[in-house]
Amino acid sequence: MKIDASINGTLDSVPARARELEQQGYDGLVTAELSNDPFFAMLLAAEHTERIKLITSIAVAFSRNPMTVAVQANDLQSLSRGRFVLGLGSQIKPHIEKRFSMPWSKPAARMREFVLAMRAIWDCWYEGAPLDFRGEFYSHTLMTPMFTPTNNAHGAPPVVIAAVGPKMTEVAGEVADGMLIHAFTTERYLREVTHPAVQRGLDANGRSRDDFEFCYPAFVVSGKNEQQWEETRTAVTRQIAFYGSTPAYRGVLDMHGWGDLQTELNILSKRGEWEEMGRRIDDDILGHFAVVAEPHQVSAAIKARFDGLIDRVLLTFPFASPEETRDYMEELRA
Repeated sequence: MKIDASINGTLDSVPARARELEQQGYDGLVTAELSNDPFFAMLLAAEHTERIKLITSIAVAFSRNPMTVAVQANDLQSLSRGRFVLGLGSQIKPHIEKRFSMPWSKPAARMREFVLAMRAIWDCWYEGAPLDFRGEFYSHTLMTPMFTPTNNAHGAPPVVIAAVGPKMTEVAGEVADGMLIHAFTTERYLREVTHPAVQRGLDANGRSRDDFEFCYPAFVVSGKNEQQWEETRTAVTRQIAFYGSTPAYRGVLDMHGWGDLQTELNILSKRGEWEEMGRRIDDDILGHFAVVAEPHQVSAAIKARFDGLIDRVLLTFPFASPEETRDYMEELRA
């Protein structure tokens, strides 16, 4: 199992943080599109590291178009000497329409076409194929020498897609190199919904599981004392509640018989009652979404729950010394 760490934060903190995490032995650096552009952080990390993978988890696809993302991904793949992984997500309808002022329709079909359009663009740049992509949502038919990149020695980067529902998950299996599993996922949902949907996508394109990588951001509640334990528990329950308020993620709760909780959380979110939302996540729900363990037991708990289900885990050990971190990481990889 490979282990990744997040480098979200202000851009001026990225170089030192990226060097530190590479020295600690992490396999990948992950940046999300929150309050900063994820590609800027990857640019800085590429410049200040040598071996570690650089993964956007996620960049919002539908706020952009296939050509702009293809250009950015190519530049980062070149600068990092083949270490970039393009992680894309759809976001949800209110954000695409109200925050980005972009169109929203048929998200799974649109994402499938987005990735295929990028691959057609890269085939033009890397293989010399004519650019003639015509789809329902995107059309790319013009590429002249002036706009064809020459820094393409490392080829196209891997593409991974964030998904929760079975339709988007199936698209990931069909056209992507991996899947960014949403943190709002349980072991049962992974086994009964996610993996079967990915397999359907793989089968549709004649691919095997060996061609695909599952990346999972683990929720962890832990600490070396009661204060640390309560701080992580509060943060995790609030995050679970925030995701649980989203109608698009209700299927995860429905599987466990908690569908009514989604309605409650959604109402509370519209009132801005974030603390109360977190209190609705009891220990049973928490235990399904998060690994709850003493620091020295976290690695074993993750392996016990997810062995065979995931290939990469986004995880840091905030309460561990550098020596303990190395030990925990080795235990995960064993």
